[in-house]
Amino acid sequence: MPISWEQVVVDADDPHRLARWWAEALGYVIVHQAPDEVEIRRSPGELPGLLFGASPDPKTVKNRLHLDLRPEDQEAEVERLVDMGARHVDIGQGDVPWVVLADPEGNEFCVLAAKRQ
Repeated sequence: MPISWEQVVVDADDPHRLARWWAEALGYVIVHQAPDEVEIRRSPGELPGLLFGASPDPKTVKNRLHLDLRPEDQEAEVERLVDMGARHVDIGQGDVPWVVLADPEGNEFCVLAAKRQ
């Protein structure tokens, strides 16, 4: 029986605001909106999506699952994301070649260095 990966669900205090932030960050489009959830995808028919759902529970600890982004220019991308409202966070990563940021609701993600050819 075939199975497909539909989406990653992100709990959010304000799913509409956070979905718009991630859509801008990733160059994705909003494909579904309801009062308590918003889904974004690279394009409407392309999976997987990111579904931001309303949650009354505050974020209290480091995420156990996070996104790794690999831009062509790490430094420029980190600057762009910080200008959009991301912030640098220390989760104990030490001296590593990636940069750990958090989105406006505190969800950690990594910006990797460009792939070596």
